[in-house]
Amino acid sequence: MGAPDDFGLWERELRPEPEDGDGGRGLLRAAVVIVFGCVLAIVLGDVALGVAGLVLAGLIVVLWRAGL
Repeated sequence: MGAPDDFGLWERELRPEPEDGDGGRGLLRAAVVIVFGCVLAIVLGDVALGVAGLVLAGLIVVLWRAGL
């Protein structure tokens, strides 16, 4: 009846403040390296490996963005 509402405290415990990161630059660097590596494989003549790498990387990004 007169109990204080602790919902805000519970929310802070469940979702801690995000840590200061690099702003996603590490993920961007990894994506650039993967794409460059796959394109390099295609240029060097291993088209199947390069295309498979690009498709797999794209599938991983789509599933990651979907939250799976």
